[in-house]
Amino acid sequence: MTDTNAHTSADTGADLTKIAADLAPAGTLRASINLGNPVLAQGTPDAPSGITVDLAREIGARLGLPVELLCFDAARKSYEAMASGRADLCFLAVEPAREAEVAFTAPYVVIEGVYAVPRDSALRTPADVDAPGVRIGVKAGSAYDLYLTRTLRHAEIVRGEEGVDTFAERELEAGAGIRQPMTAYAAAHPQVRLIEERFMEIRQAVGTTVGRSPETVAFLRATVEELKSTGFVAESLRRAGQDPNLVAPPAASSV
Repeated sequence: MTDTNAHTSADTGADLTKIAADLAPAGTLRASINLGNPVLAQGTPDAPSGITVDLAREIGARLGLPVELLCFDAARKSYEAMASGRADLCFLAVEPAREAEVAFTAPYVVIEGVYAVPRDSALRTPADVDAPGVRIGVKAGSAYDLYLTRTLRHAEIVRGEEGVDTFAERELEAGAGIRQPMTAYAAAHPQVRLIEERFMEIRQAVGTTVGRSPETVAFLRATVEELKSTGFVAESLRRAGQDPNLVAPPAASSV
């Protein structure tokens, strides 16, 4: 465990006191947690758990900061907290639409976006889904909403509070979501099947506002790489009942 009373990082020589003041000027590290992604966070706003909670607390411990967890039910709300200055740290998928406001680390976890379709649908591949007349239910503001918005050429996006609920309620041709909850949804609804091939990789990373110092961003990036390499991320996923093989590979610059 890192000595949280130290003023510098033994590995990098970084001034942790300055980084703590830059990252959390109010003296408390405010981390936005998306409880809408069950791979990354579980529990309730009063008692959240999961890899994002563990990462927030570990970063706070390394900087000698108390941590306040701000819980939301959707990525867009977590992003808005970060962009509006109500949060100092976020855990979001890397997407171009967010990078204007958020300085990201390399991913700590990579998950997949997949489609659900009616069992008798003729749609068999992600390419089949991007066709005229196909309507896709998505969770508004999610990583896959942003991705599909910039990549689809023919299909129509229909946004709602939950992609699969919108898919079912509107009787759409497809619904988009994260593989793990989508798999559970399909198992509970025999009239639905998944298109097994992913339509995207969702690269989940730690982020802070782009106005932070280069030293602060470098500290976050180095910390994420260390926590991947030491097994911290894999063990946190395992404790949460998630697949430890979701850990992202090392960042290219650290190879």
